[in-house]
Amino acid sequence: MNKELLEALNILEKENNISKDTLLEAIENSLLTACKNHFGKADNIKVSINRETCDFNVFAEKEVVETVEDPLLQISLAEAKMTDPKYDVGDVIHCPIDSKKFGRIATQNAKNVILQKIREEGRKSLFNDWYCQEREVVTGIVQRYLGRNVSINLGKVDAILNETEMVKGEVFKATERIKVFVLEVKDTPKGPRISVSRTHPDLVKRLFESEVAEVKDGTVEIKAIAREAGSRTKIAVKSNDANVDPVGACVGLNGARVNSIVNELRGEKIDIINWDDNPAYLIENALSPAKVICVVADEVSKEAQVIVPDYQLSLAIGKEGQNARLAARLTGYKIDIKSETQARELGLFEELGLDYQDSGAGYEGYGNEFQENGSSETQYYQEDYQDDYQEEDLAGDYQE
Repeated sequence: MNKELLEALNILEKENNISKDTLLEAIENSLLTACKNHFGKADNIKVSINRETCDFNVFAEKEVVETVEDPLLQISLAEAKMTDPKYDVGDVIHCPIDSKKFGRIATQNAKNVILQKIREEGRKSLFNDWYCQEREVVTGIVQRYLGRNVSINLGKVDAILNETEMVKGEVFKATERIKVFVLEVKDTPKGPRISVSRTHPDLVKRLFESEVAEVKDGTVEIKAIAREAGSRTKIAVKSNDANVDPVGACVGLNGARVNSIVNELRGEKIDIINWDDNPAYLIENALSPAKVICVVADEVSKEAQVIVPDYQLSLAIGKEGQNARLAARLTGYKIDIKSETQARELGLFEELGLDYQDSGAGYEGYGNEFQENGSSETQYYQEDYQDDYQEEDLAGDYQE
């Protein structure tokens, strides 16, 4: 038993994730290469390796002839009978070759063949491992800035965080540990090239899957995500279990679950809303925290008309239109938001068939149901819209 070779193969298999059969095949090819360099050709050279003991034999197949014309391919009858008297002209015998007598150049070439095979298999194994992690979140260590890009160490391989995939204003320090989303893994001669992102919406989704057990096991389903990286994210969730509150599960006790994700995203605000198959209800939820009076959604043209109280208009639109923009991305509808005053001036209440009375601060009789205007439209009525709500950072100035 060749214990040294067996131990070396076991170490390589464990460290580089290269199968022993692949390494033994590389050794066979290296011995054939050494024979070719030593004898000039290796057409009749055969290598036999025991997979269990790693003992190997190298031999040449030679034909028994009366007169030898090519010593590499033929052997004389007299010499063959010295090996075994039963041999006769035309027989093929196996002549052992002592690989230890190979010259320095042949040995070096054999070594290069083995090393090249180890490098190739190592790169292939590394690529396969990371290709399986494409579209997943991994933790890396910041190494250094490469111009405006950042090099991230992921263990045995480095990844590149491009400037376009970085959150605006985000600065990293060397040796800092961050979570990144694996965008793409490419196979190159120098090993896998991995592109990662900190702005992709699926980064938030994967973080919720890792932090919230109900999301990971499918009890709570993330139906849609709209994100403006570094500022705000809206996420719509749905529960497949009537006993589980999807929003509460994602928020966690005292906000523990969502806060850990917010901290990882460096303070990015996350709005979690309930998903609803009714587009009007969904749009009303998506515009949270703003209150709405009426939502009319056209499922064919994917457009929605929303009426909100006057004092909720800036909150519904959001700072620089962010809240309305994210709601539109989340629902897939083009949303047109009007205040009560604008709706009254445009006659939208009459058009929607809403019976209301002007009471100065708002409208009375909001408890009446809206009448359906067309089969492709869904109308929704929001009660108690007059509940007080403090407008915080979302309520920015909006130019009509």
